[in-house]
Amino acid sequence: MARQNQFQLLGKRRFLPLFLTLITVYFNNNIFRNALLVILAFQLAKNEANTLINLATALYLLPFFLFSITAGQLADRFDKSKFIRLIKLLEIPIVLLGAVALYANSKMLSFLVLFLLATHETFYGPARYAVMPQHLKRKELMGANGLAQMAIFAGSLSGAIVGALLADFIKPGQHGVLYLSLVMSGIAVFGYLSSRAIPPAPPLSPRLKVNWNPVKQTLKILQQTMKNPSVFYSIIACSWFWLISTTFIAQIPSFTKNTLGASEPVVTLMICCLTIGISLGSLMCNTLSRGRITLGIVPIGGLGITLGGLGLGFSALGFHTISGASISEFMMSDNAVSILLYTVLVGFSGGIFIVPLYTIIQDRAEKQIRGQILALNNMSYALFVVIISIVNIILLDAAKISITQLIIFLAILNLLALIFICFKLPELLVHLTTWAYTNVVARVQGENLKLIPEQGATLIICTSMNYRAPLILYEIIPRPVRFILPQSLFNHKLIRFALSKGGTQPIIYNSEKTEKNINLLNEIENAIKKEELLCLFIDKQDHSSTTIKRRKQLWGIFRNQNAPITQALLQIKKTKSQLSRRTLLTLKNIYKEDDI
Repeated sequence: MARQNQFQLLGKRRFLPLFLTLITVYFNNNIFRNALLVILAFQLAKNEANTLINLATALYLLPFFLFSITAGQLADRFDKSKFIRLIKLLEIPIVLLGAVALYANSKMLSFLVLFLLATHETFYGPARYAVMPQHLKRKELMGANGLAQMAIFAGSLSGAIVGALLADFIKPGQHGVLYLSLVMSGIAVFGYLSSRAIPPAPPLSPRLKVNWNPVKQTLKILQQTMKNPSVFYSIIACSWFWLISTTFIAQIPSFTKNTLGASEPVVTLMICCLTIGISLGSLMCNTLSRGRITLGIVPIGGLGITLGGLGLGFSALGFHTISGASISEFMMSDNAVSILLYTVLVGFSGGIFIVPLYTIIQDRAEKQIRGQILALNNMSYALFVVIISIVNIILLDAAKISITQLIIFLAILNLLALIFICFKLPELLVHLTTWAYTNVVARVQGENLKLIPEQGATLIICTSMNYRAPLILYEIIPRPVRFILPQSLFNHKLIRFALSKGGTQPIIYNSEKTEKNINLLNEIENAIKKEELLCLFIDKQDHSSTTIKRRKQLWGIFRNQNAPITQALLQIKKTKSQLSRRTLLTLKNIYKEDDI
């Protein structure tokens, strides 16, 4: 089945207006924030600049911690399209106040505007993430989230570039503030107009009574979220990503000036490399996952972040510091190309890491409180980054370590965090195993996957008893699948690990425990009532009366429920070269029991 090109979503009203509002939000936030950070880095002494930059980063994240759960409740309570429209309208006066702050050269007022912009983003975030599953099909979510992350970093990149360039003109007698105010207000108005085109998204909890006590409500949602480990630890992993990326972005101005000895344009170049890398990695997720919602590529992204961070740090250690170098002078220096490539690698890996996590949260979070769970994600992210900002201040100013040493430290810490997340969420390793097998080893090609309904109870029958068959089906089938398989197949160590830790417990038959303690047919009937996708493994060579009887009973259950039945055929396509072998998964409809 041909996979839909994710860029086709940009031609759909159910996604394009949201995509445009994403760009405008992050453009305006970053044009102001980056202009402020560059001013602090290049107009103040090194120690004072480091302190104020990290303070500004922590202040920017404070509203996420304070107001996120309230924002999530409002997103669940009201129509999300109308809510986003109101938020975008309020952005206009905020950016105008930002222009006044820069014109008056008031650090206090500038920090207040930074706080207001963060508050604006805090209320926007849960609504825009929660609205996507309402407007998009499940198979579109991975690609849409890739585009959304590209929008975030495209807005961030362009805003950072414009902010850094105009910051050099914010001096007495120059027109940088005027240019900034015109650009920010124009983008804010465009964002508001775009938000008016977002289709209606009726509330899923219209009777929700908003709890204005953030602590009490946060604890309540946290308890509910912890009952779903895949969602909870995906939130932790998302927060870790933003901890890493925020630290990298915040330190780039000082890293460029004090470690590389380069000028303001090189700051822009470094930010370009990081954000372009994240955007490309985000877009690659749909291709790597084949449009499926899978965690298999997350460990790959996490490992790439560590390798890129270590490469960047050690390249910078051997860098010969220059003074006020332009881009051309910087590029002629030893290790300059390596520094840029490792920066791109960090970003690219980060994109591969973050997109599947957001998609898992959207897909598996309880619908009625989806906005609040996504708000909890924002709160967790804020908490992580506020803590690391304080740690950065201590390490850079009190412990006197260099920014290069800080980057190496974070890269090592990231590897430890990845190991912890994989330990707590073994599903990551399961998906990585099945992803690697179906994409690298077996290189599975699927045919007629569209025969599987996007929702509703469905039965797939597989007559292959090879232990590799469940791995292939687990990864290639677009919906979560629950296996019904014999004890003999489940006894294989790899299959037992994959199915036991993969999120959905299989139904086992032909075991003493099953025969004595479990009513197999009742369990299958319950799965049908829950509208699950089931995959039954049967041995066509087994003609025992017990097997034939059970097969007819299962057939009858699905026939009575009017549920579609599909057969999976697994073949090996061989060519002259063994390296060119492909595993072909073909699905076909079954119309009578004799077909199997």
